[in-house]
Amino acid sequence: MSDADDGDRARAHVFVTGRVQGVYYRATTRDAARERGVDGWVRNLEDGRVEAVFEGPREHVESMVERCHEGSPAANVEDVEVEYADPQGEDGFDIRR
Repeated sequence: MSDADDGDRARAHVFVTGRVQGVYYRATTRDAARERGVDGWVRNLEDGRVEAVFEGPREHVESMVERCHEGSPAANVEDVEVEYADPQGEDGFDIRR
């Protein structure tokens, strides 16, 4: 990737609160990210939240952040915290344990 592409890439670190575990939230997030060509990962946290990182073209990353407010059909999202940072070179999108 050239330096010229860096300005178009974004990184979002997201924490999602609500009924977001055991409702296919991670799987639907992974599928949506892959459809959009967004790199990163998603995982459950011990406190019941879901944590995710999205990297890719800015508009696709922002689309994923917006999607986090809905999640899977069975999810009940209460809050989404997001921090933006410089991309760190994520490659592919995986569910972490």
